[in-house]
Amino acid sequence: MIKISKLTDYAVVVLTQLGRDSAVHTVSALAESTGIPAPTVAKLLKPLVTAGLVASHRGANGGYVLSQEPERITVAAIITALEGPIAVTECVGDTDASCGVERLCPMRGNWEKINRAVQRALEDVSLADMSAPTWPLAV
Repeated sequence: MIKISKLTDYAVVVLTQLGRDSAVHTVSALAESTGIPAPTVAKLLKPLVTAGLVASHRGANGGYVLSQEPERITVAAIITALEGPIAVTECVGDTDASCGVERLCPMRGNWEKINRAVQRALEDVSLADMSAPTWPLAV
């Protein structure tokens, strides 16, 4: 099963909240508006700032804002910021993992095709897409 972590899921929620307006948001305000605990929000924001998806502002009116428009932030970029390079197996992508039979493996090239397809699919979905309501809304 290919599954993103709960932290990455939370990161999408926090980024969606940041993308609702251009205001500077504090950790506590983001925690309150998303229902995600403040320590978790703070933990998420560090790698998002490092990845260049979020900008931080210091001072009395400090906080966090998206560093670019939601349409330009891809789900692939969010996943990579929190989890590292996207790879469906350890032997593909930009991972440092080593496999004992890598040189002899007849599947490596095929897994690369699948990995590229997954990467492209995730690059085709933006934060703006994730923010759009789906219809019909569940009640």
